[in-house]
Amino acid sequence: MRSNHEIYTQAILTVIATMLAVIALRPAMNPSPVAAQQPEAAYLYIEPRTTTLRKPDGTAQMEGKVVINMRTGDIWGFPTLTSAPYPIDTTKTEPPVSEPMYLGRFDFAKMQRPR
Repeated sequence: MRSNHEIYTQAILTVIATMLAVIALRPAMNPSPVAAQQPEAAYLYIEPRTTTLRKPDGTAQMEGKVVINMRTGDIWGFPTLTSAPYPIDTTKTEPPVSEPMYLGRFDFAKMQRPR
C-alpha cells in the first residue's frame, strides 16, 4: 500500500506534467500568425558620405547625409552642418538633432529593362 507522501508526490508530478504539456502544445493548437515584414529601417539606404543638400525651394544649402527609402523612392536630407557623418553644433553643449527635409523621389516603378 502506498503512503500519503507517495500519493501527494505522484499528484504533484502529474499536475506538473499536465501543465508542461499544455504549454508545449499551445503553439501547435493555436499558432501565432507569421509576419514577413521587416522594420522600416531595413528599407533605408544611407549614403556613406556627406554631400551638399539643397532645399527644393532654393532657400537653403548645407552639408548633410542623403537617405533613400528603397520601398517608396523618397529621398530625404539630414543636415549635419559639417562634413562629419553626424550633426555637429559647436555653439551648444547638447547634441543636435537633425530634422529631415524632403528632397524628391526616385520613380522605381518606371525602371524597366530594354527589350
